[in-house]
Amino acid sequence: MAPSSKAPSPRLGKRLKRSFFDRDVREVAPDLIGATMLVDGVGGIIVEVEAYHHTEPAAHSYNGQTPRNQVMFGPPGHAYVYRSYGIHWCVNFVCEEEGSASAVLIRALEPTHGLAAMRRRRHLQEVHALCSGPGKLTEALGITIAHNTLPLDRPPIALHARTEDVEVATGIRIGITKAVELPWRYGVRGSKFLSKPFPK
Repeated sequence: MAPSSKAPSPRLGKRLKRSFFDRDVREVAPDLIGATMLVDGVGGIIVEVEAYHHTEPAAHSYNGQTPRNQVMFGPPGHAYVYRSYGIHWCVNFVCEEEGSASAVLIRALEPTHGLAAMRRRRHLQEVHALCSGPGKLTEALGITIAHNTLPLDRPPIALHARTEDVEVATGIRIGITKAVELPWRYGVRGSKFLSKPFPK
């Protein structure tokens, strides 16, 4: 008889409310490391994010409001979902006061809840590769444009505060051509679930 593949899920911390995001995006981003993100009960521990501030040209809001980025200009604590390179979805958390238009991109998760669903959606078994990138994690969690503008503290989305201390690494953001010098990428140092390791 094959051993069960169902490991016990780690305990969840308190639910994060929308007020958690009503702060400087560069404060929210590292505070999300170690938190758990679930969509319809599927997800895991956030191990990598990037902060985007409206004052720098890598942010989608830098050149003003458009139909695509409209949710960024609204109140904090909502999801901003967009198509990247016309291929995959990316999910961001809107931060700061209404009108600021700043957000945190969720880059990687350590899968902990609903692994069977994630493996089915991603058509692969290797747990380390299920959510090791922004497009991979949205596919694994079933996130699409239908989740754009949804509040982060109501179903189907649930965010839980981290329950233990983590060592947060910082570095420059990945895959951009503007404001490349800003050290606004944050992650769990040494995690096997990152999209790309941080420099030692």
